[in-house]
Amino acid sequence: MELQECLQQAVNVGASDVFIVAGLPVSLRKNGEIVQLGDEKLLPVVTENILTAIYQCAGNRDMQILYENGDDDFSFAIGGLSRFRVSAYKQRGSLSAVIRIITFDLPEASALHIPEYVLRLGESGKGMILVTGPAGSGKSTTLACMIDQINQHQNKHIITLEDPLEYLHQHAKSVVSQREINVDTENYVSALRAALRQSPDVILLGEMRDYETIEVAMTAAETGHLLLSTLHTIGAANTIDRIIDVFPANQQKQIGVQLSTVLNAVVSQQLVPTMDGRLVPALEIMTVTPAIRNMIRDNKIPQIDGIIYSSMKEDMISMDGSLLNLYKQGLITRDTALKYATNADMLVKKL
Repeated sequence: MELQECLQQAVNVGASDVFIVAGLPVSLRKNGEIVQLGDEKLLPVVTENILTAIYQCAGNRDMQILYENGDDDFSFAIGGLSRFRVSAYKQRGSLSAVIRIITFDLPEASALHIPEYVLRLGESGKGMILVTGPAGSGKSTTLACMIDQINQHQNKHIITLEDPLEYLHQHAKSVVSQREINVDTENYVSALRAALRQSPDVILLGEMRDYETIEVAMTAAETGHLLLSTLHTIGAANTIDRIIDVFPANQQKQIGVQLSTVLNAVVSQQLVPTMDGRLVPALEIMTVTPAIRNMIRDNKIPQIDGIIYSSMKEDMISMDGSLLNLYKQGLITRDTALKYATNADMLVKKL
């Protein structure tokens, strides 16, 4: 199958990912399910030809990176079709790739069931907002919608640091500078340090991967900028623990104090299947109140879950509370709500 034909078909059916792996037909992920396109299994020579075509589409990117390292991440676009994020890799000696489909147009937040309150978090002006969840849970899309909300309604300089770039933002009321790691800059840390000298109001950091990145990110939030980023954690309390635990033991007390002053909110999300076969986000939302700031500072983080679980306000809702709302709206089944619940026994009583 030709690359263009394969990608066109994937976009037409609304797939999120395309799998190019030897020994299997070209496969797509749609609404969380993997389906095969036909029954013709790909030979290693065919996957190599497809990968070569992908690299040509990406501005004749050098394939030597893939041959030497065994992994390569980048993005490319096909005019009139879509943007694509590629993770190319070797497996069992052959070349393979997973291609994430990214639409040119930003999706409507309302169509994705992202609450208005989450979009308004960007109005805070300074501090740190984290969107967390497992890989493929829609974190980048939620952040893109938040950035678009700022871009459409506020006069700011927004700098995004991503690996690779996903959604493209047009300048609206804001100036938007989008930088891709390994293309426009060397790494997250150097890009983030440089961003602080580029008169930013809002910084989107694709991922807080390590101790050094988190340290610079917290400094950015502390010095009057609004910083948005992601972590692969589930739940607000786990997110706070993860950030503090990254640092050496002798710094953790100080980091807890620092985090308690800069953190504005944690949005933790997972995608759950609807009754009509789509995916919608279930979101735990923790807005940092004075009481929660004290808990972070005093290392009483496990108590945070109790505060979130006992609330049903839009600015403070547990994952189970969000699932309950989706069930009441008729979007998901009872079984789905219980499957994705953090405390299924308690949710049973509410259902």
